[in-house]
Amino acid sequence: MPADEAELKRALAAFRKRLKANQLEQDSKLGRSPLTGKKETITAIRPPSGFGTEIWQQLADLGELRYDGSGFYELVKKP
Repeated sequence: MPADEAELKRALAAFRKRLKANQLEQDSKLGRSPLTGKKETITAIRPPSGFGTEIWQQLADLGELRYDGSGFYELVKKP
């Protein structure tokens, strides 16, 4: 059963929030020098567990996310 538009928007917002939190956590690690090291960009994450896998698959089918394998999804950059 396809999810409604409001639930898809909530799931996508939760995904973006988790991606941003993971990127901030990666940037705040003490092991790299901010002057000499290049920032690592997190591209794919496991989606938040508050939504079912069918919602993430539906967002991938709509072109909002891309399935990267092993349960990881990547946010698609729109031109």
